[in-house]
Amino acid sequence: MAWPLTRTMAAMDQDRLYFRQLLSGRDMAAQDMVAKQMVNFSYLIGDRAMGVCVVVDPAYDVAGIVNAAAEDDMTVIGALVTHYHPDHIGGSMMGHTIEGLDALMELIPALAIHTQAAEAAGVLQVTNLSVTDLVTHEGGDSITVGSIPITFLHTPGHTPGSQSFLVDGRLVAGDTLFVEGCGRTDLPGSDAAQMYHSIHSVLAKVPDDAVLFPGHLYSPQPSAPMSEVRKTNFVYRFQSEEQWMKMFAQG
Repeated sequence: MAWPLTRTMAAMDQDRLYFRQLLSGRDMAAQDMVAKQMVNFSYLIGDRAMGVCVVVDPAYDVAGIVNAAAEDDMTVIGALVTHYHPDHIGGSMMGHTIEGLDALMELIPALAIHTQAAEAAGVLQVTNLSVTDLVTHEGGDSITVGSIPITFLHTPGHTPGSQSFLVDGRLVAGDTLFVEGCGRTDLPGSDAAQMYHSIHSVLAKVPDDAVLFPGHLYSPQPSAPMSEVRKTNFVYRFQSEEQWMKMFAQG
């Protein structure tokens, strides 16, 4: 059974749905060489008629992200976390300090930070946030931004609490699935078997006509229909978990 991607009457109106993809080193943090190298995506998702949105994975240039929303007459009212790595939510990485959730909370106090329950400890580890700053979720939960529903999918593998988001026929997948390839499974907390399940079972419920929006620009195109991804991405060539583990398992 597919996830419920049927559009509400409000979401069917493309003038009402607000969805914006921002590339680090180009659309924000344009002078930051780390941002240029890492090519992270942040996303703004919301209800244009009500003028409110959430930001997915704010990093590198929080003010630039918030200003991008303001230029579209949108106000950021929350943040969604795909996973806790510093290039997505801020923190220390490879000797560099990346701006992220901490700066966002300073700019917009009392903001709701939505994370997967299994990822909360990781988020707290790399930021200065407290438990009370986080709203934790399980797979299948949903929130409504204005009148726009967003469904949370628990897609572990890259990290224990990685999560993806479904909104109006769009899949924001973080580092679980890219247009080409998938997130690494050789990092602390990663799990190759969980990644296989996330891609081949959880995301299998996402319809072919949904469009994938990844966490990094690791391909010529910034997004692609799931039908195309399933035909061209090598992660779909594995016919069994056993084959997958021979390729991705470490040790």
